[in-house]
Amino acid sequence: MTRNLKITARKAERQNCRVFGSVKYLNSQVDARILNLSATGAALEMRGPFHAASGSKVRIEAENLGMLEGVIRWKHNGRVGIQFDVNSNARAQVSSYFRFFHKEIRPVLAVRQLVTANANGKRTPQLATSTPKS
Repeated sequence: MTRNLKITARKAERQNCRVFGSVKYLNSQVDARILNLSATGAALEMRGPFHAASGSKVRIEAENLGMLEGVIRWKHNGRVGIQFDVNSNARAQVSSYFRFFHKEIRPVLAVRQLVTANANGKRTPQLATSTPKS
């Protein structure tokens, strides 16, 4: 049996990214890093104090994204969730970012030495990095 907890789920899947920009609210501006992004919203990590409540209209400006406007949906420990205004311009800007600028981010967990044999049978050491598998 499932229960309805009245939780609204995301409408679009978010992808991790590392985009730096700024968030403007009224007359204040704070530098931020976009942690993940979708066509409908983003999660940001603020680089300083940000005095805006949930429901406040904000503007995000980033070099690879341009200017996006949205509403704050949640705030927690210096992070902010923003839902973009529903318009074709926001969707086009996010789509353009994923098409031209986005690179998949995979954390490097460890560096270890790997010994391989070449065609002559001689063993040569090489460095290998370990990344999580999708």
